[in-house]
Amino acid sequence: MLTVALRPLFKVSQRLVLMGVAGCGKSSVGAALAARLGAAYLDGDDLHPSENIDKMRRGMALDDEDRWPWLTLVGRKLSNSGGPQIVGCSALKRAYRVHITQTCAETVTFVHLAGTPEVIKARMNARKGHFMPTGLLTSQFAALEPPGADENAFSVDIDRPLGSIVEAIVTQLEGMKT
Repeated sequence: MLTVALRPLFKVSQRLVLMGVAGCGKSSVGAALAARLGAAYLDGDDLHPSENIDKMRRGMALDDEDRWPWLTLVGRKLSNSGGPQIVGCSALKRAYRVHITQTCAETVTFVHLAGTPEVIKARMNARKGHFMPTGLLTSQFAALEPPGADENAFSVDIDRPLGSIVEAIVTQLEGMKT
């Protein structure tokens, strides 16, 4: 009988942030990737203060003042983890990613879950019970600064099945180990 052991792929970083606009699949990909890698997953939405969630429910986009305390919590959660940690967090701007990394005080790898507005809007329309209305998608794309080549980050196209997205991330992480 052949046994395959899960091996940690976090040689480059013990901390991974799945980033992207609302509806790109951070929660689904995060849970599946954590299971695949034997890591812990935390949905960054769970760290939002109730005021932020109420604001988004009302169809109002968050501004930087709303986001900074939340981003600080994301960085702290990453730094307080005892093992490999994956957090789903929009991290739309370079300054947000820098803040998370500085707050964590450890190397953080960002995985941009990239998709077209059409693909993401269709996904948002299909999900039930989430506080983020599709009307805010335009503001999310307007704020998005995809990671640059000089960042500890890579992008993965989300217009494919969940398992393929997870395997694409694993392949990228394995390539970063060298």
